[in-house]
Amino acid sequence: MSRFMPSSDGSGTSPPILINGLRVAGSTQHVSALGEKEMSLPDFPADRNQVQIDFAGLSFAPGDVLRYQYKLEGTKGDWSAPSEQRTVNYASLAPGHYRFLVRAVTSDDIASRAPAAVSFTILPHIWQRWWFFSLIVLFMFAAAYAMYRYRLRRVIELERVRTHIAADLHDDIGSNLSLLAGLSEVLGQSARRDSPQMAERLSVMADVSRRSVEAMSDIVWAVNPKRDNVIDLAHRMRRFASDRFAARNIEFHFDAPNPNQKVKIGAEARREVFLVFKETVNNIARHSGCKSAEASLKIEHGTIILKLSDDGHGFDQASTAHGQGLDSMRRRAEKLGGQFDVISQPNSGTTVILKAPLGRHT
Repeated sequence: MSRFMPSSDGSGTSPPILINGLRVAGSTQHVSALGEKEMSLPDFPADRNQVQIDFAGLSFAPGDVLRYQYKLEGTKGDWSAPSEQRTVNYASLAPGHYRFLVRAVTSDDIASRAPAAVSFTILPHIWQRWWFFSLIVLFMFAAAYAMYRYRLRRVIELERVRTHIAADLHDDIGSNLSLLAGLSEVLGQSARRDSPQMAERLSVMADVSRRSVEAMSDIVWAVNPKRDNVIDLAHRMRRFASDRFAARNIEFHFDAPNPNQKVKIGAEARREVFLVFKETVNNIARHSGCKSAEASLKIEHGTIILKLSDDGHGFDQASTAHGQGLDSMRRRAEKLGGQFDVISQPNSGTTVILKAPLGRHT
């Protein structure tokens, strides 16, 4: 007796799938002659990022034609459309971890129970690895710190040089000029009875010596790093203006910054601002014919603002030629990257305003 079962021809059996060939960057990888169900490859460098995988399924149903679906985990792709293609080629894969999966599908749309798999990793380039980034960051921090230390040493060295120069100018040249001025006055008084002409020349020499001592004092003050602040600048402005205006019987008021506002200012900016102030004070004392004058020094949003005004007779800016003094003050303002303005009308006094950024010379 025999029995025939029509459904036992294997048409309902899921087809097995195997990896039977593998090439990475043109180099053949070892695959068992019987095929592999699961493979794990070693890590590959970034330049070996071309992968070719061959696979094949087994069908037990007569006349059945297998199709294949595959996907590459580690990318955004899903299962491919079923096709009879038995080779997949991936070119120029980005660095990362990948897992290739493939399954066979019968004519009755029965897929492999377990897909064949190949796992591999493509390493990033050296400059894309975490330790390389860490080294770059450490190098940048080290370079920034070295630059900071270098600039700090340079600043300290410069301040020492400036301190030595200020001391030498004050002790040597300043004292010699003071001695010369004193001797000229003494000799002038002695020669006034015997030789008036000689006495006059000695008086001129004494006057020149006194002005040289004053100029030397300004230079010593400008190069001294201990004076690199707005408060010290305001104190020197007040002393100079008070002496000049008192000699002319001019009432003077000075609005200085708050003593707690110790804003740093570089030697060059400090010197230029003071020279503009000094020139303006001298012009007011000599030419304005005023009875009172005012000055203010302010720091607003990183800008130094100097303002001087008087109640003198003023002048017509349209009809009066600008003197060398105004041109010199404008050049000093431009050197600071600032702005210099003069506001004046006949019988209405004169106002001078200087605005310059602190940041350029601090």
